[in-house]
Amino acid sequence: MFEANQIVAETLSMLQAVAEAGMTTFELDRLAEELCLRRKARPAFKGYSGFPASLCVSLNEQVVHGIPSRKCKLRNGDILSIDFGVEYQGFFGDSAISFAIGQIDDQRQRLLQTTDEALTLAISQVQVGKRIVDISRAVQDHVEPRGFSVVRQFVGHGIGRSLHEGPEIPNYVSEGQSPRLQEGMVLAIEPMINLGTEKVKVLRDGWTVVTADKKCSAHFEHSVALTADGPLVLSNREQFMGRNK
Repeated sequence: MFEANQIVAETLSMLQAVAEAGMTTFELDRLAEELCLRRKARPAFKGYSGFPASLCVSLNEQVVHGIPSRKCKLRNGDILSIDFGVEYQGFFGDSAISFAIGQIDDQRQRLLQTTDEALTLAISQVQVGKRIVDISRAVQDHVEPRGFSVVRQFVGHGIGRSLHEGPEIPNYVSEGQSPRLQEGMVLAIEPMINLGTEKVKVLRDGWTVVTADKKCSAHFEHSVALTADGPLVLSNREQFMGRNK
């Protein structure tokens, strides 16, 4: 699973390095698929329940599951969220990043920073004996006091020999029994945080999720293994930072 997730990490790092105003989201999708195939992996999203592309590319008010398009060009001031997954030797990797194209205002920069921080805090709760709700609480308690909202309609998930496995990992505290964390679990933790309302809707394409008030959203995700020594971030991008510049 580490190898699968490192292919994802390399791809996302490459895309962040090359993405610029004027590129189409289809070009990003093509670059991702080409690198994935060179690494002898399979794009996990393409064909999944009929999804037509290798990447989920979501801009500004799009929360998740945006479909790459030859017509959609990146513009300065956009917030770009990219979610990517692969299957490699029977195991899956999954991760997501959000970043700015050019300059953005302070409020949207705080949205990106807060969402990224929330993911880091959530990962710190991946400890033997804790519960899923501890991960959820870490996200909610960091995000909401800063004036942002947590998407409730979509959640994180387990991952392994399937792209989506149990347990579900909400980014908010929910009622009911919460599974206890055990050594050997691998969790795809993915805060989806909105600048305005938590409410979202799905567009007519059946995939693209947008905020109900059209304000911006951010999405960060890592696949994290639970070891006896704590969390191991399988999709860590550190070794690729700067390599693709």
